[in-house]
Amino acid sequence: MTTVHRESLAEQAAGLLLARIRAGEWEIGGRLPGETTLASQLGVGRSTMREAIRLLAGRDVLSTRQGAGVFVTATDVPEAWGSVLRRADIAAVIEARTAIEVEAAALAADRRTSAELSRMRDALAERGRHRADVDEHVATDAAFHRSVVVAAHSPILLELFDGFEPRSRQAMTEMLRGREQHGDDADQAVHERIYDAIASGDSQAAVTLARAHLTALRSMLG
Repeated sequence: MTTVHRESLAEQAAGLLLARIRAGEWEIGGRLPGETTLASQLGVGRSTMREAIRLLAGRDVLSTRQGAGVFVTATDVPEAWGSVLRRADIAAVIEARTAIEVEAAALAADRRTSAELSRMRDALAERGRHRADVDEHVATDAAFHRSVVVAAHSPILLELFDGFEPRSRQAMTEMLRGREQHGDDADQAVHERIYDAIASGDSQAAVTLARAHLTALRSMLG
């Protein structure tokens, strides 16, 4: 049995425990031995073992159930979200935007408040004023789309949008810099229609317009 031979840290113990999980010592859903047993096997104290379990639980590898024990929920640490985003190409970015923003548009049409409509309208106007410079155009475009997600009153969609937004902004900037023009009147008009659908409470029109806009954006990639 591999043990920690020097003064151990929780991260080292977590790494050794994860290696055993990866090796198949416990299947998904399997219950780990108690803290005392694991601590003895790894040559660490119970407090260190407890912290190691907490670290792996925070990485979605283990789950602690009060009164039942510690169970395996995954056989490896999920890849960091940031790494996934950095690898995503522009097409994947637009697909993810579609998943988030189409649903947000539908919810916003049903849930928006008058104050949120006012902020959405201000963001739309700001978008219209900043169409010459690519960076400003992308920033104001993102602000408008975020105002729609805010109006959806869905904390998970907003969390996804905010976590995804830096990579989305980078991808949109890269794409638009490769084109001769961007943010023309027709493009602004599309966003006006999305706003109008949300303002009028027409969720079906909001969905149709938001999806069509992002599908057209995706088609520009060829």
